[in-house]
Amino acid sequence: MIIIPESAIAELVTPSDCLKAVEEVFASMANRSAYNFPVIREAIGHADALYGFKSGFDRKSLALGLKSGGFWPNNASRGLTNHQSTILLFDADTGKCRAVVGGNLLTALRTAAASAISIKYLARKDAKVLGMIGAGHQSTFQLRAALEQRAFEKILAWNPHPDMLSRLEEVAKEEGLPFEAVDRDRLGAESDVIISITSSFAPLLKASQVRAGTHLACMGTDTKGKQEVEAELLAAATVFTDEVAQAITIGETQHAIERGLIRKEAIVEIGAVINGTHPGRTSEDQVTLFDGTGVGLQDLAVASAAVELALAKGVAIEVDF
Repeated sequence: MIIIPESAIAELVTPSDCLKAVEEVFASMANRSAYNFPVIREAIGHADALYGFKSGFDRKSLALGLKSGGFWPNNASRGLTNHQSTILLFDADTGKCRAVVGGNLLTALRTAAASAISIKYLARKDAKVLGMIGAGHQSTFQLRAALEQRAFEKILAWNPHPDMLSRLEEVAKEEGLPFEAVDRDRLGAESDVIISITSSFAPLLKASQVRAGTHLACMGTDTKGKQEVEAELLAAATVFTDEVAQAITIGETQHAIERGLIRKEAIVEIGAVINGTHPGRTSEDQVTLFDGTGVGLQDLAVASAAVELALAKGVAIEVDF
């Protein structure tokens, strides 16, 4: 069995490695050669923690396994990140455990890769202004990945706690880009691409605040009841997602579906755009929205990439099991 500890991931896996792995698994999902199993997510009644499993199988790459972990809100006081996860990979031919991989950084990288893929395929080619809603731990990963996809010239950002925006400003400074903290009206009015990455349970952006031609990547809603944008915004947009079944139950799409503002059949899997079976954006003034719920196959894809890189570089830890 191969062990890749959390401490080794940063030196092994690059954001581009993750983007390639996630792009391939989205395509595999759209081809129906990969599928996710039902998600388990529960409050455990201890330490205010949420714990669960995401799992699946890709018949093309033979990636089989699960990510186990969740959210421990008091970890910061212990010097730990609040999100904790471990990925287990199994041999598809025998069922034997093949690898145990630290999943914290990989989760951040695969989430950023998903929104970056949506920008790659759905944002206007001439997009110049990037808007960020949210400035938590995940936001810098989102920002760095997005900057690889378009020649952005300015970054606008809003967060309910403005003091946290400094982490985004630092990334902008590193990239030599102007940065402004703005209100949501201005962010929506000027941004060509908007990434929302919050844990909000109430809409932070209205349809009336978003201009024609905008691409939105809504990346924070992954639980029943969470919501980052108002349902009317999805009704006004062409909606894409990682997995339709998950989007309509725990993703941003859940609210528009519940209110009858959009139909399940109108939601497009991003893998279909990658495969070329859906055209994606069809006009310059079209509003496109990617509902990134985060699926287990993403975790298996990036963990499999980490294992292969570790083996190729001769740094994999192998133990008898």
